[in-house]
Amino acid sequence: MEFIDTHAHLYDKAFSEDILQVIQRMEEAGVTHCILPGIDMSAYDTMISLSNSRPDLFSPCIGLHPTSVSEDWERELAFVKKHARDRRFAAIGEIGIDKYWSTDYLTQQTKVFAEQLELAATLDLPVIIHLRNSTEDIFKVFSDVRGIPLRGVFHAFSGSYETYKRILTQGDFKIGIGGVSTYKNAGVAATLEKISLDDIVLETDAPWLTPVPFRGKRNESSYLIHIAANIAMIQGIPIETVATITTNNARKLFSL
Repeated sequence: MEFIDTHAHLYDKAFSEDILQVIQRMEEAGVTHCILPGIDMSAYDTMISLSNSRPDLFSPCIGLHPTSVSEDWERELAFVKKHARDRRFAAIGEIGIDKYWSTDYLTQQTKVFAEQLELAATLDLPVIIHLRNSTEDIFKVFSDVRGIPLRGVFHAFSGSYETYKRILTQGDFKIGIGGVSTYKNAGVAATLEKISLDDIVLETDAPWLTPVPFRGKRNESSYLIHIAANIAMIQGIPIETVATITTNNARKLFSL
């Protein structure tokens, strides 16, 4: 079986001591590629260094994460716009709106999100969308930029079937399913019963959102197989089917 982790922060300091072992376990688990989402300027050099060390395994992205939008947001956004043309990134992301941690810069988050959607359309790149406590805000921005071609993935999806159907009306979007789907009381499990596998890509969000049976520990890409197994169980299909279809979905979305 072959898997693609469409969202992992393996350049995070949580992996600074054993990244080579993490990569080995990742490959042994059948994960043949990994998308590295951008966060902000502070993470850029480490992310690029990791992706350059194994370009066969890693594809970097560029974007300003909503929780990194603060007093210097204009400088951060300018950095994204400048460097987005430096190389062929896999996506613009991760971008979006997050009202969970703070709403102090909500106006700026909204502006930054809209401008990065427009940047992605200009560069013909998919987007990786971060949505937390902000469903209506995200759809309001979609309405504001209506008319530009959009495609991408809603990262760490945990919403309802109705929200999933609504997402599909906004462009060629996939749903990123990760470790939360394995949690005992996760509402997304019920949604997964009805979501088409053609609309799903797998992700870990390592080092966070670790799936069962490793919940509480650092997440890593080799755990992707547990997420796939859980989807297979919920949908009553072989894990090999999950691997094949989600891998093809990821390849197409990120032009791998």
